[in-house]
Amino acid sequence: MNSSSIKEPVVKRFLDLLSVIAMSMSGVCMVILVVSFGWLVFGRYVLNDTPTWVEQMAMLLVTTITFLGASVGIHQRTHLSVEMLSLVLPEKSMKCVDIFIDLTLFVFGVAMAYYSHELASFAWSRNIPLLGIPDGIRYIPVVTAGILISLFSSYRVFNGVAALCSPQETVNKSAPKGDR
Repeated sequence: MNSSSIKEPVVKRFLDLLSVIAMSMSGVCMVILVVSFGWLVFGRYVLNDTPTWVEQMAMLLVTTITFLGASVGIHQRTHLSVEMLSLVLPEKSMKCVDIFIDLTLFVFGVAMAYYSHELASFAWSRNIPLLGIPDGIRYIPVVTAGILISLFSSYRVFNGVAALCSPQETVNKSAPKGDR
């Protein structure tokens, strides 16, 4: 057993844990969103006093749900993809295309994290109306998602390059045709 076979499952388990944490945070935000809108309806129709902070908080929660969910989609490969190309390319060429796609996602994640961090820094001195918290908080889920997307896609790039560079298993010539 070499050191890379020991480290790889640890990295995969760590990334899986990050994915579970991100999805759990999205789920908690979804529950808070539903409860806050329940409070909005209750306040408006029962108490005749509409809570004005719900709309601003809802925008923060929807941003968190969306961006963390998108990063988990990258990790689990549930994001939108077109698979026409994979039907006509040979396996080795398809691996190269997958590596290119994952590299593109990595660059996108790094850019997203970097530029949203700049936005957060720029907006930190202003407050969100009705909530009284820094406006830069809006961009923290975007920064987090960018970091997660770059981590998840870099792992896929590493695995793709390793699979491309590893020697292919030879087909057992003595096996019947249907077993190959």
